[in-house]
Amino acid sequence: MWVLWYDNGVRIIIKTKDLELTPVLNEYIETKLWSLNKLVDKWDIEGGVEAKVEIGKTTKHHKKGDVYQAKVNLALPGKLIRAQREEWDLRVAIDRVKNKLQQEIKKYNDFKNDH
Repeated sequence: MWVLWYDNGVRIIIKTKDLELTPVLNEYIETKLWSLNKLVDKWDIEGGVEAKVEIGKTTKHHKKGDVYQAKVNLALPGKLIRAQREEWDLRVAIDRVKNKLQQEIKKYNDFKNDH
């Protein structure tokens, strides 16, 4: 399933694998990834920035329970940033992927400002 959101800076495309995208989960992803807008708003990019998100269950472990995965590919001008995390809770995986994306965007901004 794909869901599209458009905002001033980031277009979010979500694909799910082996789980249902509930309205609560949808809102959680939207809230977390829209927080990246403040980092990319200063760029004058026609059409904005695209974030492709894939979430899902990876496996069922007999001792550990379900394992969830969150992946994001964020297309910036001249660079593709990828973040991926597997966790026991999908929200934790989403949080950690968002944190990684923030770090990488800040590095990208620093690089762009230096050149």
